[in-house]
Amino acid sequence: MSEQTQSFEVNFDGLVGPTHNYAGLSYGNVASLNNAEAISNPKQAALQGLVKMKAMHDMGLKQGIFAPHARPDINALRRLGFNGTDSQVINKAAKESPVLLRTCYSASAMWTANAATVSPSQDTADKKVHFTSANLNNKFHRSLEPLTTSNLLKAMFNDENTFVHHTHLPDQPFFGDEGAANHTRLCDDHASKGLEVFVYGASSLNTQITGPTKYPARQTLEASEAVARLHQIPQEQRIFIQQNPDVIDQGVFHNDVIAVGNANVLFCHEQAFLNQADALTRIRQAYIGDKLHIVEVPTHAVGVQDAVTSYLFNSQLVSLADGSMMLVAPEECIKNSKVANYIEFMLSANNPINTVKFFDLRQSMQNGGGPACLRLRVALTQNELGKVNQDTLMSDEKFVLLNAWVEKHYRDQLTDSDLADPQLLTETYTALDELTQILSLGSVYEFQR
Repeated sequence: MSEQTQSFEVNFDGLVGPTHNYAGLSYGNVASLNNAEAISNPKQAALQGLVKMKAMHDMGLKQGIFAPHARPDINALRRLGFNGTDSQVINKAAKESPVLLRTCYSASAMWTANAATVSPSQDTADKKVHFTSANLNNKFHRSLEPLTTSNLLKAMFNDENTFVHHTHLPDQPFFGDEGAANHTRLCDDHASKGLEVFVYGASSLNTQITGPTKYPARQTLEASEAVARLHQIPQEQRIFIQQNPDVIDQGVFHNDVIAVGNANVLFCHEQAFLNQADALTRIRQAYIGDKLHIVEVPTHAVGVQDAVTSYLFNSQLVSLADGSMMLVAPEECIKNSKVANYIEFMLSANNPINTVKFFDLRQSMQNGGGPACLRLRVALTQNELGKVNQDTLMSDEKFVLLNAWVEKHYRDQLTDSDLADPQLLTETYTALDELTQILSLGSVYEFQR
């Protein structure tokens, strides 16, 4: 391929923020609920994430950095009736509603698979790369993210002739949108036209579509359809598939907890989709190309609970320079014998996935997010990659600089009592102000304006 047509999938990983804590805020996310109120280690979490980013870079993959959000969200607390100086707002919230304070401290923006849905120029009518920030309205702590996410995306992808940024969908459950965690793109290679697969949990309009009964369906069909329209995806290049409501009720809160796709491979559990045989037939029929591989994991080999606790499917699936495909999995997969045995079997089977690399991401895993949660996938041509803010891309020098930044600014531990300390806000704002200079982001945070 010429340099103009050569394309890459660039993974922009969320850099874990200084207020990373375990508040158990995400109903439906088993790991988040199980570790509520545990003592967190923000410094370790950020360093673990950076090690993963650098490893991807060292393997020849294109790797980017997505900055954390400013927390606590003081403006949100003021909207909820806590007034005074920043310190007074924190003190009042800590006394009157510590739960609300914890939500406004959440570092959940680290999981950039929920930041936005992205469509590459190969799929869009105007041949530009389209971004729609997710509204994340199902959880209060995540509903605070879209505006800052949009600011960050515009600072990272700041060439208006190349990139299009859409306002997030209306802020209410009718258009519940959780971003790329419920979206994947299947293609013979990243330079080709692709099939964009939108996965939803329920419908706001069609009462004939039955959703889960225990846990919420965070992605609606109507939201997925709206994003496809905004991104100008042709009818023949988009498909809408319903996630199995039974597995949502077992803790599969996003599609990327039960399925992951990369290029011409869809790696999914046998129970991932409603009426799975029909769903996979529809995907095969709609696929644009002739090289599609569907690796379907049977329940007898890996149960749904094994998938949820190990986050086997919340692994990244990436294409290496030699044409092979690698599964980037959390260490929890080794510790589950069924999952470990299946991975060994899969690597020797007749499919493109032929290697695996495990990472220690315990700090993120305990809060409910694995390798796939931590990254936003952006398929770019060589020319488009040159239009990205280059200071947000990983390099040997950037890795050293960011490690030093984390060591300088992050606390080793955070407990509930630490969140009541106004000094934590000062520390966080100081750190993020410095980070925006390292990544050349400009004034993306409210406190900078």
